[in-house]
Amino acid sequence: MTKIDIISGFLGAGKTTLIKKLLSEALNGEKVVLIENEFGEIGIDGGFLKDSGIQITEMNSGCICCSLVGDFEKSLSEVLDKFTPDRIIIEPSGVGKLSDIISAVEKLERDDISLNSFSTVVDAKKCKMYLKNFGEFFCNQVENARAIILSRSQDANEEKLAETIELIRGLNSEANIITTPWEALEGKQILHAMETAKLLSKELEEEHHKAHHHHHDEECHCHDHEHEHDHEHHHHEHDEKCHCHEHEHHHDHDEECHCHEHEHEHEHEHHHEHGEECHCHEHGHHHHHDADEVFTSVGFETIKKYTIDEINAILKALEDEETYGIILRSKGIVPGTDGWIHFDYVPEESNVRMGGAETIGKICVIGSKINEEKIKELFRV
Repeated sequence: MTKIDIISGFLGAGKTTLIKKLLSEALNGEKVVLIENEFGEIGIDGGFLKDSGIQITEMNSGCICCSLVGDFEKSLSEVLDKFTPDRIIIEPSGVGKLSDIISAVEKLERDDISLNSFSTVVDAKKCKMYLKNFGEFFCNQVENARAIILSRSQDANEEKLAETIELIRGLNSEANIITTPWEALEGKQILHAMETAKLLSKELEEEHHKAHHHHHDEECHCHDHEHEHDHEHHHHEHDEKCHCHEHEHHHDHDEECHCHEHEHEHEHEHHHEHGEECHCHEHGHHHHHDADEVFTSVGFETIKKYTIDEINAILKALEDEETYGIILRSKGIVPGTDGWIHFDYVPEESNVRMGGAETIGKICVIGSKINEEKIKELFRV
């Protein structure tokens, strides 16, 4: 029996870091396969993880829902048949919806797999910002998780940490929440919390099952919630494109997500105050977008050499929304003057370090309404 663990989380939350910790501290005696679903033209994380000896399958398909209907299920079955692993870890795109991944796994209906855990990594310092600005995607990841694993909790003060927990509890009252900094925990402790996180009652378990389980010939209800089963649905065949986001409140491709019914603001004062709940799924105001309707990615290869100071300056410049758009994530491996430079960027935070070589420099930038030409100018490509 192959255990399947889904580890979701918004862009830059720390999923890859958590997976590396689990691999080295909790799963080093198991045969593990990692399946990634990257949003973007160039997958970067496979380069970070390949040293672990894990089979990497990257699918740079953009719209995660459409990839699930075809490529994802096929890839998952192929991995099971080819490798017969003890465990499969699925790392969805940071802008993917956890409910879609759960549905796709359950849809396989194989006797040799067990959906072992589905968890979400949440940045303790950025929960409120992402909840406000990209709630349709962020809410889904939190609502459907059995365990919420806070990253960077060591960098948040008690007030911020309490606020984050309150916001999470407003979305999901049942999930285990891990608040202890990862450095203070063994990977085995985190894995145990993920695996033992159970819904509190049989009724809630059945409710979750109804909300997410799709049989092969059933209609898609992947975004239906408790009392909203009376609107029009779209039928999925195996080779048919996914239309599960094309409902009455469908937005044009250039329109952003306004799941909180406000104009999109990306300042760092936010919509949810203490005790206020997320209203992303209020009756009559559902917003069902594909990831590629709201988010844009720019990926390119480069042979240009950079210094660490140059990369730091570039990442600092990405905070200029008027010039570059709303940049939510950037990562890359590029040649430097004294080796290879690895970098990660999320709003207000970046990490630049020396690392292993890649076959060619790779850069990926993800955001909303980003200016591709300006970004290429910034990176000098």
